[in-house]
Amino acid sequence: MAMKISTEGLEDLSAMLAKLGNRAEDVASGALYDGAGVVADAMKRAADSIVCGPQQKKRPAPEKTPKRLPTPEEKAAVVGKTGIAKFHKNGGEVDTLVGVTGNAGYVMIGGRKKAVRMIARAINSGTSFMVKQPVFRRAASASKSAAQAAIVSKAEKMFEDIINS
Repeated sequence: MAMKISTEGLEDLSAMLAKLGNRAEDVASGALYDGAGVVADAMKRAADSIVCGPQQKKRPAPEKTPKRLPTPEEKAAVVGKTGIAKFHKNGGEVDTLVGVTGNAGYVMIGGRKKAVRMIARAINSGTSFMVKQPVFRRAASASKSAAQAAIVSKAEKMFEDIINS
């Protein structure tokens, strides 16, 4: 016994899928921007939470030097310098970096010019002379699920707007 099956509306479905495909990169960029904003806000709060130590005048001999906390100058150099880097688009992929931005530049600390990104890295990872305070790593980890939720929410909203237009 043979049955006949027919479908209707495939042209509409095909047009809708073509519309979604053409705007997929825009959706990915918009959703990524919202998610990166969540992480950037967490990193800004993390920079404010850096614990500082007293300003040191001279460094004693290396074998007698205990690890120190960042100075108020070093903290001030990092605070307010976190953000979202320019988006990189490669075919169907869109990515970015969140953290101390590349244009943060240099600051004079103790009479020496130091890169702000280097100071942030030294605070976050620690050095032979500075105590480790992984504030940026913790901020990124803590904000990961909220960022993913923001990305999914924005993408769903944008796809819904495209479908309904």
